[in-house]
Amino acid sequence: MRHVIALDVGGTGMKAALAGPGGEVLHRSRRATGREQGPEAVVAGILDFAAELHAYGAEHFGTPAAAAGVAVPGIVDEAAGIAVYAANLGWRDVPLRDALAERLGVPVALGHDVRTGALAEGRVGAGRGADRFLFVALGTGIAGGIGVEGRVESGAHGFAGEIGHIVVRPGGAPCPCGQRGCLERFASAAAVSEAWAAASGDPDADAADCAKAVVSGDPRARAVWQEAVDALADGLVTALTLLDPRTLIIGGGLAEAGETLFTPLREAIDRRVTFQKQPPIVPAALGDSAGCLGAGLLAWDLLNHTDRTEVSP
Repeated sequence: MRHVIALDVGGTGMKAALAGPGGEVLHRSRRATGREQGPEAVVAGILDFAAELHAYGAEHFGTPAAAAGVAVPGIVDEAAGIAVYAANLGWRDVPLRDALAERLGVPVALGHDVRTGALAEGRVGAGRGADRFLFVALGTGIAGGIGVEGRVESGAHGFAGEIGHIVVRPGGAPCPCGQRGCLERFASAAAVSEAWAAASGDPDADAADCAKAVVSGDPRARAVWQEAVDALADGLVTALTLLDPRTLIIGGGLAEAGETLFTPLREAIDRRVTFQKQPPIVPAALGDSAGCLGAGLLAWDLLNHTDRTEVSP
């Protein structure tokens, strides 16, 4: 059966699948990224994992994978196939696409993890049917994917969608990117965790604990939560003004709070928009499988393009 390798590389773990022509998952697998062993070991682990998946497909489905799609964190030059930089993996300028293509003997597509997840949400998840959407992931940081007509825009230099580094509080908390007052310093899951740990006096408290305290009516939690919601609304209204999406999809750890987040967020955005059209604001549908599903879509897109090229005069 014709299939592709889909691989989502995270800071601590890798999720993989073999995906059929209709996107059906034929096989799943996971393993540790092994970042504690250093960047070279991480790359070697990715190559070995992909090779094992390639061999598994050949043994169980009668033919090896026809292509591979790989999603990685950090800064990614998708056109050149280079993993430019990832702080949590320690690598710089890794020609990962070519290394995988050489190891597997098949074409390989390399993508940014959040944009790849956005691709899956746009095609088969919460944004299905929307010609234009914005996907925003609220995790340790904040990143986004700009969907246009079935694809996700990477930008001229691979930075498109970095909404977490819109400055929403000028002169505010310093950000590792070098600016001050970036959105992710106020509205990411990590930022809420930090603020709630300080407000509650519990160093182990996190964003999920804050959300529970909001529901229980704790005024300290409500103040922390509202500050995050207001910052997020400011950043999102800027994005709506620039992009005018049909649908706004919110995912990541903070979105797991459900309507504890979505109800005040919709209200906060509604208070801020003037001429802008407020799109439906919906939770992501695919959870932590989005990156892997998106990697499979990248691989099939690559094959479809190759097939068309080969038959064209």
